Amino acid sequence: MAVRPIVITGEPVLHRPAALVEAFDDGLRQLVADMFDTMDAAHGVGLAAPQIAVPLRLFVYEMANDDDVPGRGVVINPMLSLSRISTDRPDPDSESEGCLSVPGESYPLKRADQVSVIGFDADGEELSFRTTGWFARVMQHEFDHLNGLLYVDRLDDKQTRRARKTIRANGWGKAGNSWMPGVDRDPFGHDDDHEDGDAFLDATGHDDRLV
Repeated sequence: MAVRPIVITGEPVLHRPAALVEAFDDGLRQLVADMFDTMDAAHGVGLAAPQIAVPLRLFVYEMANDDDVPGRGVVINPMLSLSRISTDRPDPDSESEGCLSVPGESYPLKRADQVSVIGFDADGEELSFRTTGWFARVMQHEFDHLNGLLYVDRLDDKQTRRARKTIRANGWGKAGNSWMPGVDRDPFGHDDDHEDGDAFLDATGHDDRLV
């Protein structure tokens, strides 16, 4: 098992659809183990394979939930069915997302409140479950990665302008940028905020780790 670098927006693998997983073998199980290690080192609640430069359709997650779904898992070749997304303006205090591939930033975004997920586990066994609330948000965020989308691609016009300005200022938006969890300083400040091992909860009671 190993922690891998996380690539940053502008890396081509993040901006094109990933390929279906075809072989459920030891190589896949090793990849899944590395993804869990990387997610944990980055203080994430989710990580998609393209974020570690692997163009395959799978993601891992860790989030306590009220949906009777295991709080930690992998979904391979997922398909999602979403409830209607509200056209209301997103609340920046309770509906802001962050992304390990846009490190250190967060922007408000509306998502569906309910999502049904089907896919496979690392052994090729079928999965099917329903998610709500922030757990549903994580599923949508990770699924977007598999289709070559980052959450910043879905922002409204005002937030898109903010995000693009930040991406330019950081020299992102081109190939070759990455960061190494556990080695580079945590871009979201978790190295400072959680040295005492407190739960990763923000002021709204939501898990404040990133995806």
